[in-house]
Amino acid sequence: MMKTAIITGASRGIGLGIAKQLYNDGCNIAILDLADPADVAKTLAENGFSEDRTLYVKGDLTKVESRDELIAKTKEKFGAIDILVNNAGVAPRVRADLLDMSEESFDFVMSVNVKGNLLLTQAVAKQMIAQPFNGKRKGVIVNISSCSAYTSSVNRGEYCVSKAGVAMLTKLFADRLASEGINVFEVRPGIIATDMTSKVTEKYDRLICEQGILPIARWGTPEDVAGAVSVLCDDRLSYCTGDIINADGGFHIQRL
Repeated sequence: MMKTAIITGASRGIGLGIAKQLYNDGCNIAILDLADPADVAKTLAENGFSEDRTLYVKGDLTKVESRDELIAKTKEKFGAIDILVNNAGVAPRVRADLLDMSEESFDFVMSVNVKGNLLLTQAVAKQMIAQPFNGKRKGVIVNISSCSAYTSSVNRGEYCVSKAGVAMLTKLFADRLASEGINVFEVRPGIIATDMTSKVTEKYDRLICEQGILPIARWGTPEDVAGAVSVLCDDRLSYCTGDIINADGGFHIQRL
């Protein structure tokens, strides 16, 4: 039976890479994003997605109405939800020293990266629990976190705090949902070539090429992250939960 995956923030970048991979793995794809529907339709068509196996819902992850619409329309079109990839995330609109970070910036980042993640996971998990088994488990949830979950960046502290929060959400939901036949995982991307990192390309080029910050000395790609997600969604990992994959070129290795 074909499985259905919800992916948030999948109109571009890492999310689009994940959508392409899971689509090629044989999944139906439902996307929640804020992008213009016409632009998303064009992107999906250009990347080989068929209309019968894809669904796009324009909505705000932080709003209950959008989360409910996403779940209802996914069930209506595909019948069930087997995979949730919490990919949507935001960086601070303005990078500021930790001592100058505004309350508004903190609330903005935490609302999307932690609150939206948590509340969508709650709702989707309840839907998964109500479904019969489709394979060896009722569902898989993958949180796209970041190496910022454990790495200090004092000019974007709210982002680091939010990604550390995603790491704890992974542990909590992995613990709570294991008895329900749902496995929960975390993927931590490192330096990935996306719109979010395009403004600091020179900085990361220097760190990678001159300072040797990565054992695998290159930028990561959305496809690198998507490959990790694909592995975690495979039923052969049904006895695993709460695990972390660092899709970061070895950045997490502490070395002298």
